Amino acid sequence: MNKKTLITGITGQDGSYLAEFLMEKGYRVFGLQRRSSTITTERLEHLLQGGLELISGDLIDQNSLIKALEISTPDEVYNLGAQSFVPASWDQPVLTGEVTGLGVTKMLEAIRLVNPKIRFYQASSSEMFGKVKETPQSESTPFYPRSPYGVAKVYGHWITINYRESYDLFAVSGILFNHESPRRGLEFVTRKVTRGVAMIKAGRQKELRLGNLEAKRDWGFAGDYVRAMWLMLQQETPEDYVIATGETNTVKRMVEIAFARAGLDWEKHVVVDPKFYRPAEVQLLQGDSSKARRVLGWEPEVDFGGLIEMMVDADIERVNDLIKWGKI
Repeated sequence: MNKKTLITGITGQDGSYLAEFLMEKGYRVFGLQRRSSTITTERLEHLLQGGLELISGDLIDQNSLIKALEISTPDEVYNLGAQSFVPASWDQPVLTGEVTGLGVTKMLEAIRLVNPKIRFYQASSSEMFGKVKETPQSESTPFYPRSPYGVAKVYGHWITINYRESYDLFAVSGILFNHESPRRGLEFVTRKVTRGVAMIKAGRQKELRLGNLEAKRDWGFAGDYVRAMWLMLQQETPEDYVIATGETNTVKRMVEIAFARAGLDWEKHVVVDPKFYRPAEVQLLQGDSSKARRVLGWEPEVDFGGLIEMMVDADIERVNDLIKWGKI
């Protein structure tokens, strides 16, 4: 295809899957990486060996974004970078706003200045719906965010629409519902559960402390969702899309599947700890992705049970390796 792309948030779960997907399609892929004194490329090692190129930059520094665009000269930009851990957004609300909200404006402005023909994808979030006004949630459902993260994502979503309408940019937002994988960070509840199961199975942990077991989410597989991102930028007309499975599951159901996969009784190990409850809980998120299925021809390929079992299997293998290497 000989296309070039720049991905922010390249070191995260979605960044690694998207880079992998695009490189398989023949793209030359550049990733924007924040300077750090610690190694943050664990998810990218196989891609770096295959030709992935990293550029130093930061979403809060517009000059670095302009420079990154000038270096990479991309056909497409995928803005996946954000302070994306929802609970941390209460502890760091200003940083969350600067990166997750204003960072979108800085990238859009950089594109407008450097090359307005670049196609832009913004990673919007189901957390924007928050205190939901209708179920399931579609592209026309009003937003009512319940966290600083959700509020910042609403800003990023609307500024993308504003630049599309004001400057005729090909700029779209994918309103992605929760999507997980074995590459998910340990701070997220899905990995907390599957890693906890693996540690308990190995005898390295006795209990798993969780918050609200009745919280419901529409969980899908990240590998499926990055395919939808790409499809959005291949259309003739820039439009926004909800990407979701359309099915909801509780944290409790996730726990049941995960422990069963390891042959364990979850009730003997799980402890509900109120300190893990959110200040303002989002009770029910369920996406209506009928537009994406109709227009993009997108369908999720991995179901919820398969996703959780995949993650448990990967964490059991990881933990066993760490034990073999004497690291835990």
